[in-house]
Amino acid sequence: MPVRVVSVRQYDPLMTFTPEAYALLHSLFVVAIIAEAMTAALAAGKREMDWVGVAVLGCVTALGGGSVRDVLLGNYPLTWVARPWYLLVTSGAALLTIAVARYMHKLRNIFLFLDAVGLVVFTVIGCNIALGLKLPVVVVIASGMLTGCVGGVLRDILCNSIPLLFRAELYAAVSIVTGLLYIGGLLMNWDHNIVMATSMAVGLTLRLLALRYGWSMPKFIYGGTMH
Repeated sequence: MPVRVVSVRQYDPLMTFTPEAYALLHSLFVVAIIAEAMTAALAAGKREMDWVGVAVLGCVTALGGGSVRDVLLGNYPLTWVARPWYLLVTSGAALLTIAVARYMHKLRNIFLFLDAVGLVVFTVIGCNIALGLKLPVVVVIASGMLTGCVGGVLRDILCNSIPLLFRAELYAAVSIVTGLLYIGGLLMNWDHNIVMATSMAVGLTLRLLALRYGWSMPKFIYGGTMH
């Protein structure tokens, strides 16, 4: 696969959006990576990791999805290489969680909401990256899902847990729906800002309803033996 390389100064994962959309998405992106880093810090605390482990897990969870996407698509430099302050923000948020961990249970609903926001924001950004590389639609959708979901998968793997993505919860499906709506609207030449807002709103609503009513994907349960 040919490698697409641009200079660090020119690179920005949101650079193809309008100024208004850029400002909104970038703000939501920063809030989302902070929230992801803080929830990852709690997971690290449950595994009794040291402070370095807490910071690393926070960075991996918040930025891992985009990093895996860029490596697979040959899109360089990686987001946190182009903007090193993302590492400072996410590691700092993770370490801050150590000081405020006793109060985090009171903010559970807020973090669930921010996680849902992060899922749809990361999905749209991931789709946009693949669109900029002029990749097929199925790869664009996969790019959005990777960006939205893989950070959590890496967190769970590092914490020796079955990833949330594989435990029947309606998570990856929400990312796919968001990506399909986003790409579908663009293919129909609808206004970019309207398409972005609509796809994110639908995805966010679906995720919140899934959390509220416990919606999930069907499970595969096999109790037999192989001979």
